[in-house]
Amino acid sequence: MISYVERFRKSERKCIATGQVLSKGELVRFVVGPKNVLYPDPENKLPGRGIWVKADRSAIAKAEREKLFSQSAKRSTTCAENIAEQVENLITSRIINLIGLSRKSGKCICGYEKVRDWLKKDMVKVLIQSSDGSDREKSRLKTPENGSFIGWLNSKELGKAFGRENITHCALASGGLTQRIVEDAQRLRGLRIVTDRNSFRKDEMSK
Repeated sequence: MISYVERFRKSERKCIATGQVLSKGELVRFVVGPKNVLYPDPENKLPGRGIWVKADRSAIAKAEREKLFSQSAKRSTTCAENIAEQVENLITSRIINLIGLSRKSGKCICGYEKVRDWLKKDMVKVLIQSSDGSDREKSRLKTPENGSFIGWLNSKELGKAFGRENITHCALASGGLTQRIVEDAQRLRGLRIVTDRNSFRKDEMSK
């Protein structure tokens, strides 16, 4: 019988850029496709041998700059010049889609009053606030104890998940999709250049 530790280690991979052994949730998978073109595979579904890089813009840039993708694949590969941005966009779209699915299942709501009501009822597992929202307004809501905070999606991106133009406040209840959203959001955090300092509020960093 396979132990928990063995199962856990099987979900780990080594980053070709940093040399770190990390969980798949902290990495981005790449595969070599037709004509030796490198494709990002953030959903870990494409066929072929995976090449793993830490979900960090500098790590991906290093892998591209130092031809580490080709070294790992043991053949010359080509990729888009803006591959880090491409990965960022793919993961962002994935998060937006997952939030939309969570909304349809009743596990996600938006709007200040609704989020505040869920917080009072201890229903919130994840507090999401747009990176470009008002600092004063966002400070009125706090991440619940043992909850998670996501603050590096902008209001238009959050709005897409709800079919609206802009969203500032959003909350997720417990559920399978919620965990997937948190994991993808953590990957996005390392890929995204955030201009809003409040996206990484000191009081939320440990959440």
